[in-house]
Order: sequence, then structure tokens, then C-alpha cells
Amino acid sequence: MYNKYYKKSNTYFKKNPEYNSFVHALGGIGIGILIASPFANPHPVRWALIFLGLSLIGHIYAWMSGK
Repeated sequence: MYNKYYKKSNTYFKKNPEYNSFVHALGGIGIGILIASPFANPHPVRWALIFLGLSLIGHIYAWMSGK
């Protein structure tokens, strides 16, 4: 199952490098908020989950749109 997902999403990401960068940047922002923001903000989990959720949705879209 993993191989099927990987091939389809990888094909889509290769054809759309801007989309690839955007989706992975959202994931990186979410992880960065989870790591760094507890020291500065009282409720970083909400924002981190929003960015990570958008990244996950972007990966699912690539998987469904890949060939």
C-alpha cells in the first residue's frame, strides 16, 4: 500500500514543484510552531494543527490526483 501511495504522490509532486514546496513548507511551519512556540505563546497547538492539517490535506490531494 505504501508503494502505491508513494508512486502516485511522487508523480504529482514531480510535475508540480511549486505545489510540492508549498505543501512541505506548511508542514515545516506546523512542526516549527510545535517545537519553538511553547516558550512564547500559550496555545501553539491550535496553529500547529492547522498547518499540519493543511499539509496532510495537500498530500492527500497529491495522492488522489497522481497517476
